[in-house]
Amino acid sequence: MNYLTIDLGGTEIKYALMNEEAEILEKCKVPSPRNTETTTEDLVAILKDIIAGYETRVEGVALSLPGVLNSDTGDSYTAGMFHYLSGQNLPKLLQAHFDLPITVENDGKAAALAEYWKGSLSDVTNGAAVVLGTAVGGGLIIGGELYKGNTFAAGEMSFILTNPVMGEYWGQIGGSSYLIKLVSEKLDIPLEELNGYKVFEMAEAGHPDVLRMLDDYTKGIAHQLYNLQTLLDLDLIAVGGGISRQPLLLEYLQKNIDEYCNNHPFKPFMPRIPTPKITACQHFNQANLIGALYHHLNLTNQVNL
Repeated sequence: MNYLTIDLGGTEIKYALMNEEAEILEKCKVPSPRNTETTTEDLVAILKDIIAGYETRVEGVALSLPGVLNSDTGDSYTAGMFHYLSGQNLPKLLQAHFDLPITVENDGKAAALAEYWKGSLSDVTNGAAVVLGTAVGGGLIIGGELYKGNTFAAGEMSFILTNPVMGEYWGQIGGSSYLIKLVSEKLDIPLEELNGYKVFEMAEAGHPDVLRMLDDYTKGIAHQLYNLQTLLDLDLIAVGGGISRQPLLLEYLQKNIDEYCNNHPFKPFMPRIPTPKITACQHFNQANLIGALYHHLNLTNQVNL
């Protein structure tokens, strides 16, 4: 059996034809609508065109969407850049046009599900995926299940308060976009000429300013990973997002975690300090597609997982 999976991202809408083992048979993408005048009807029209091309070839459609949403019913409470979907039910809007089961899962939770199903978290009971993208997404696996919370808002890591005096939140200073912005401002390089790959090229080349900024950036991430570990006593934290492909990111993250834990003021009295064990996510940009499929198969009981 084959399924259509669609990941609605801030820059692109990625979609793929996948089988029940999450093997990608075909994949494509289109630009996300970013016009401030975009409406729900505009987005539905884009998705209708995509689904129509696969309607007779698939058993269902699995969506990944930002924001706080009830993945059991499909109701969106918030929807990130797709703010016009707040208060809407995207699966129901699409099912009015197609005789197919259509489901939706939050993008960060989908990434966690992908890593738990077929990735870095597949052998853990308690773990987390932390996705460094435009902001900071993620999901929690607790007791071998995705933990959603009372209002489906668990794992919305961008809302973690990092500096109450400055009013800073992790979503503002933890995403890869923040590192790119720092490099742009410090080196006076136009932001449109930079991306994560170019930043890490400079870092790999030993650019001292870029390395200092990378160190500061990963200190902030290590700080929050330590807090997650302290609160949840996790087996493993998988770090995702495009920049997680860069070995230097994990190297600096590990260095800063070690510094926090080895120099902890309680260590002389408590040798066992909560220490996050980290790894890179395996599925990178495909994680949301894979996790959305996992959720779909479970919710519709089409495949026993």
